[in-house]
Amino acid sequence: MKVEAGSFSISLPSTPLPARSSRVTCVVAATLAFLLGVAVGVTLPIVLVHSPLSSSVQVAFARQDASRDTGSFIQPMKKPEGVRSLTASVHTWSPYIASKLGINNDSSSTPSLRISNDVSATDQNDIQSEWRQMPSERDVPDVEEATALLVDGIYWADSVEGKLPTGFSDSEVDEWRKFTRQHAVVRLEEGCGRMQNRLIIFENGTKSCCRYRQNYDQIQGEIFSFYLSRLLGLTNVPPSALGVVKASAWQWSNVGSQLALAQWTEERPVVMTRFIEGLVPAFIPSSLREAKRRLHPMNVEEQDPQNVAALIELAQWSDLVIFDYLTANLDRVVNNLYNMQWNPKMMEAPAHNLARHKQSGLLVFLDNESGLLHGYRLLDKYESFHASLLKALCVFRRSTAERVRQLVLRRDVGDRLRKMFRRYEPDLQDYLPPIPDKSIKILNERLQNVHKQIAKCEKWYRNS
Repeated sequence: MKVEAGSFSISLPSTPLPARSSRVTCVVAATLAFLLGVAVGVTLPIVLVHSPLSSSVQVAFARQDASRDTGSFIQPMKKPEGVRSLTASVHTWSPYIASKLGINNDSSSTPSLRISNDVSATDQNDIQSEWRQMPSERDVPDVEEATALLVDGIYWADSVEGKLPTGFSDSEVDEWRKFTRQHAVVRLEEGCGRMQNRLIIFENGTKSCCRYRQNYDQIQGEIFSFYLSRLLGLTNVPPSALGVVKASAWQWSNVGSQLALAQWTEERPVVMTRFIEGLVPAFIPSSLREAKRRLHPMNVEEQDPQNVAALIELAQWSDLVIFDYLTANLDRVVNNLYNMQWNPKMMEAPAHNLARHKQSGLLVFLDNESGLLHGYRLLDKYESFHASLLKALCVFRRSTAERVRQLVLRRDVGDRLRKMFRRYEPDLQDYLPPIPDKSIKILNERLQNVHKQIAKCEKWYRNS
């Protein structure tokens, strides 16, 4: 007799046995058949799952599903060794793969692996190829490295520098200077700061804030502060040019009565600054508002790397602090600091004579007339405020630090400012004196102080 169980068989003796022996034999055979069936039924699937055959089986099932569904279904792949989870990091998919798979690039969603019918076989091969080339864990930069905001301890990284607004270029400055000499003024309006300043409108509708003063030092302060900003590579000061008020001259002949109403004296030098549209108030950074104010690397590290607008504004503040310290500008942040004795919340108010261009994010340094002359005469009263802001600064733009270093080494800032005045304003030499020697001496000392502060910060933070 032959008993079969699955693919196994057992031959039993065919010789007749006693009735009791036959019953025992049947029971044994049935038990063996049951045990063998269980063993085969459990062992075989386990072997098949771990064999290369399993992928073929899945493909076969996928093809059968494709014949019933409108699209083909790709089984979710097992995460390769060392690759981060897809559900936690959707950005590991390239834009190409995301577009082909219909993945919404949102880290809060889990990517779907269903591919639409219009994906060609070539596209699917490219997707699979790119998947195989995904970086391993060691190739994926650390979050800290990917979002580095500073380099060499104290300098803004290229990730920030590359996003800064370009400001006013050299070509724009040259064009403005030429424009103010070639176009007639057709109207004067009140505005642009102090009482005798005027908003002037040229014949083509272009506007300019025109600065008029009875004394020379504030006109000198405005134009030489502008020149210094160009020497430092700072493009935040609007293009400015000098002019001379002459009611009988062709440029002013249309507004003779308005000049008399403004009480402008004949043959006085004025500064014509390009009017900038789209400006909004700018506020002092929170780290500089406190009594123990500071803008150091740790203050930058507290910033959200995704908040690009805040970062590019903070980077421009590092330039503003240097510029205002060098010129001893009284009418900007020092104005807020000084007025805190009457208004403790003054640092929360918009910074005086500072605005932000809403579209580009450029900080515009306005009204610098107190710089280099008037502010220098009042250092005994205000130097503590200037010094506190410089000492609070330990983050710099590398280009600005390098310009300061060059001016300190060459000690030629006075010569360069005077050459700029002669080159750009040859017709104004008899109307406006050059920057005085005393101011140049103080400026050189302040350049050295800025250079020392940069060196001190490098020592503190370069290897930290």
